Parts: sequence; C-alpha cells; structure tokens
Amino acid sequence: MLAETICSAVSAAGLGIAAVTAYRKRFLTALRITAYSLIPVGLVMTGAVAWLARTAFSPLAWAGFGVLGASWALFALTRAVERRRGLRAGRAGTGEAKAAPASPSASAPALGRGTGRDARPGKPSSAAASPSSSSEDFSDIEAILKKHGI
Repeated sequence: MLAETICSAVSAAGLGIAAVTAYRKRFLTALRITAYSLIPVGLVMTGAVAWLARTAFSPLAWAGFGVLGASWALFALTRAVERRRGLRAGRAGTGEAKAAPASPSASAPALGRGTGRDARPGKPSSAAASPSSSSEDFSDIEAILKKHGI
C-alpha cells in the first residue's frame, strides 16, 4: 500500500514538472518527462510492485499495460520528432565532435557537367573545358591538402 502511494506521488510530481515544461514551450521535453512519469503508475497498475498480492489477469493490470504502452509510444514519438528535426546531433553534452563547415571558397567538381539547357551528356561544359578553371581546381585541392598537413 505504501509503495503504490509513493509511485503515485512520484508520477504526479513528474506530470507537474511536465506541465511546467510544456508551459515554457518545450513540448518535446515535456512529452519525454510525461513518458517517464507514467512508468511508476503503469508498474503499480500492472501489479509489478505487489506482484504476489494481485493476479496478472485483472482488468487493472491490463490497463497498466496500456499505460506502459502509451509511455512507450510517447518515447517513440519524441525520438521520431528528434530525428526528423535533426536535433539529436546538435544536442549539447553528447561529446560528439561537430563537422567543420565547408570552405566558402570551395569550387565545383572538376569533371562536372554544366547545368541548364545547353548541358549535354556527351559534351563537357565550357567551364570544365577551359584550362584556367582546372588549374583553379588544383589550387583549391592543394590548399586543402596544405591545411591538413599533407
């Protein structure tokens, strides 16, 4: 009886924190906190807290499994939204090194075809055919190699 009360209080506190977080317009974090706070209530409802005192086939237990399923669905939803937004790579504290942005002076590929209507598969573009553009491409490559000490 005491364990159920404690689990309910922990869940209520978690839902309160989630409400405050949602009020601050951090909805993804609020959903994650909600998912975490539903776990204790779900465990109490399934009978995991007092497994020997209850039967596993009661309607309350199946409702608890439903609550745990809802918690899992919220976790999956927040992960899917994070992946869609690309927030996981940019999260602070992950310890991952961020890739350096491309140099603004980087040129187009040396063997690339021209774009537009006049570009034909059999003909190279006029920019790729000129010798000055190919030397510029090599100077860019040399600069990149020098930058990396090669």
